This record gives sequence, C-alpha cells and structure tokens, in this order.
Amino acid sequence: MLFFPVAVAFAEGGGPTGPSGIMSFAPLVFLFVIFYFLLIRPQQKRSKEHKEMLTKVAVNDNIITSGGIHGRVTAVQEETVTAEISDKVRVKVSKGAISSRKTHNEG
Repeated sequence: MLFFPVAVAFAEGGGPTGPSGIMSFAPLVFLFVIFYFLLIRPQQKRSKEHKEMLTKVAVNDNIITSGGIHGRVTAVQEETVTAEISDKVRVKVSKGAISSRKTHNEG
C-alpha cells in the first residue's frame, strides 16, 4: 500500500495541475493566425482586386468570362456588360462573370 497516499493526493487536487486557461487556448489562437495569413487574407486581397477590375471595365476592352468566352466589350451597364464574341454576335454578361480583362491599349 505504498502508492495509496499518492493516489489520495492526486484525488484531492494536491498533484500537478493542467495548463492554465490562457495556455490551453494558445494553440487555437496560433492556428487562427496561421489560417488568417495563409487563407483568409490572400482571398480578401484577390476579391478586392477583382472588384476593382470590374469597376474599370470599359468599351473596347477584351474580356474573358468565367465560362471561358472571349469577347470585346461594346456596352457597359451597371450590372451587365454587352460583349461581341463574333461578327454581329453580342451577348449580355453579368459583370461578376468576368474573370479577366485586357484593355485595348495593352495590345
């Protein structure tokens, strides 16, 4: 029965305790910081750049939609863009569907 006093000491809380409250949340905070800098922040930056690009769409710009359609902008409205995809073939595209743009000055 040599181990009995040790068992009683642990049962009464006299033994070593676990990490403090702040230290138990430290790994979670560390993971959140890693996720923020590796995932959330770059996505916010890409979203901001895409919104800026959509505000700069102008007539005669060449665009590529998210569906892969290439066209030249012939008219710009508030929410949509009319693009000419072939001679005398025009389609109306939502601005959100534009994935990239090249101005007519860029070649």
